[in-house]
Amino acid sequence: MATVRYFAGARAAAGRSADTVDAGSVKELLDVLAERAPLARILPACTLLVDGLACHELSTPLTRVSTVDILPPFAGG
Repeated sequence: MATVRYFAGARAAAGRSADTVDAGSVKELLDVLAERAPLARILPACTLLVDGLACHELSTPLTRVSTVDILPPFAGG
């Protein structure tokens, strides 16, 4: 079970600040999260950090100790 932490608009869409998701890869995790209607709308615009590193590959493996941060676009300066 990977830990998922939501920030800003992603937190508002998820209705919570964190979750656990049973997924073996980033793609599996996104598939599970996309089933949750409010999150499905914002996920394509979000940046993902896996264990603190920017993730660009859907095939990136996740373990039960992985932490995935979901960061929507930020505005301002």
